[in-house]
Amino acid sequence: MRPRSPRPTPTADTAPPRDRDFVTALARGLDILRAFRREGEALGNGELAARTGLSKSTVSRLTYTLHRLDYLSYHADTARYRLAPPVLSLGYSCLAGLKLRDLARPFMQALADHSGMPVAMAGRDRMSMVYIERCKGTDAVTLSIEVGAHIRLATSALGRACIAAHPPGERARLLDELRLHEGEAWPAIRPGIEAAIGECAARGYCTSYGDWKPGVNAVAVPFVPRDGTPILAFNCGGPAQTLTKARIEADIAPRLLDLVRRVAAVSP
Repeated sequence: MRPRSPRPTPTADTAPPRDRDFVTALARGLDILRAFRREGEALGNGELAARTGLSKSTVSRLTYTLHRLDYLSYHADTARYRLAPPVLSLGYSCLAGLKLRDLARPFMQALADHSGMPVAMAGRDRMSMVYIERCKGTDAVTLSIEVGAHIRLATSALGRACIAAHPPGERARLLDELRLHEGEAWPAIRPGIEAAIGECAARGYCTSYGDWKPGVNAVAVPFVPRDGTPILAFNCGGPAQTLTKARIEADIAPRLLDLVRRVAAVSP
């Protein structure tokens, strides 16, 4: 088989029209699965068509097929679909293969205990970051975000750290995708990303002060695996009244940088 050159991740509608190796039907089926955003969410064919941009007839064939393969469950009384357990098994298989989670967990928990705030590890899923591991802090008022949850790539500290860690060419393509994804909001979002890229270059970490969600501050550090697997990021975030900018810069950010250095030292 001939070697493949790295390419940006396409969707069913953005793949190069002459790429004979790209299976559009498979991409569209995966787009259907990605359209489910919240735990237990039920969607009809019309809603799935609106979210994916696919025609209702195409969506109907895809959901029928995914239902027959047990990746979707169908509820006749509401004419809606939900993700079924086999999809979950794929996710757990992925997590089980990420040995970095086991290596990083003790360092993450130590920082969570020190800060009282949750500490997380995440990877990019298109225009969002998905939580791969999370260690809870001791503070009673913390963010309730669990493994598998998605947060915005453009406004979160995790997402900005991931963006900043990409080589310039890949980063430019990613920012172009973000521009299209964010639409009219892009002019307001772009300065924060550009500032975060500069911050990461100068300090090694990115911050988000109320940009992802009002009243929430966070700091994140990128992690680039030596084995060529996708870029990850570690973060610590919490209520702005507790996790202040001064505390982040003086205490949490240096400890998070040390966490990533320690993880890098023990990773393959």
